Amino acid sequence: MPRLRRTTLALLATALLAGGCAGDPRSTEAAPSSAGPATLLDPAAFADVIAGDEAFVVNVHVPDEGSIEGTDAAIPFDRIEQQQAQLPADRSTPLALYCRSGNMSADAAVTLAELGYTDVVDLEGGMVAWEADGRPLLPPGA
Repeated sequence: MPRLRRTTLALLATALLAGGCAGDPRSTEAAPSSAGPATLLDPAAFADVIAGDEAFVVNVHVPDEGSIEGTDAAIPFDRIEQQQAQLPADRSTPLALYCRSGNMSADAAVTLAELGYTDVVDLEGGMVAWEADGRPLLPPGA
């Protein structure tokens, strides 16, 4: 009997964990999530944003390990304030940030919020996620 009880409990725990991670069963698309001052976007949603003409795209990764085509500026995450002249003067301009893994862009988003930028998205998982999604990167220095 104890073995059956253990098996039942293990199955119940597995079902609860799986159900808790499933989210809304009616949802067919990952919803953007907010991480501090920036909205995190998966690679597909980020690609949609940067495909338009509105967003100013910034690679904040240091050192240079490549970039996404269409990037408007490369500003090190820890030099945003000092190099803000490279950014749009209009603080409501949509900004799309990315780095290698997402850590540096999260830091940059905080600085941008402090500078008054109000519309910031961040590539969740950075260039690593971008490449894992089958999307190309330009080589360093390009």
